[in-house]
Amino acid sequence: MDRAQKFYEKVFNVRIDIHDLGGIIMGWFPNAPGRPGATGSLIQHSKYTPNEKDGVLIYFSCNDLANELNRVEMAGGEVFQQKTEIGGGHGFMGLIKDTEGNRIALHSLK
Repeated sequence: MDRAQKFYEKVFNVRIDIHDLGGIIMGWFPNAPGRPGATGSLIQHSKYTPNEKDGVLIYFSCNDLANELNRVEMAGGEVFQQKTEIGGGHGFMGLIKDTEGNRIALHSLK
């Protein structure tokens, strides 16, 4: 959890609070008052296995995902796909691997 916490704090420039909820370790992303949607959590538990190929692909919204992509390798992750236009006015996406081996997508409108 420490490694994942440091990675996400560096990439997204946020502070993640760690909580032990009866053996399930959770890292809570900061609340975004006035903004819709879930803020996100990291979870460490023996029943969860990181996966970079077959698992669910989670998208994180960014103002301009180029900023986050520029911090991924410095934080210990890997960029799988650079900023790419989706088309149809839907913005841009990029694909990364975090320090735990999870595949994560980033999305921005600019």
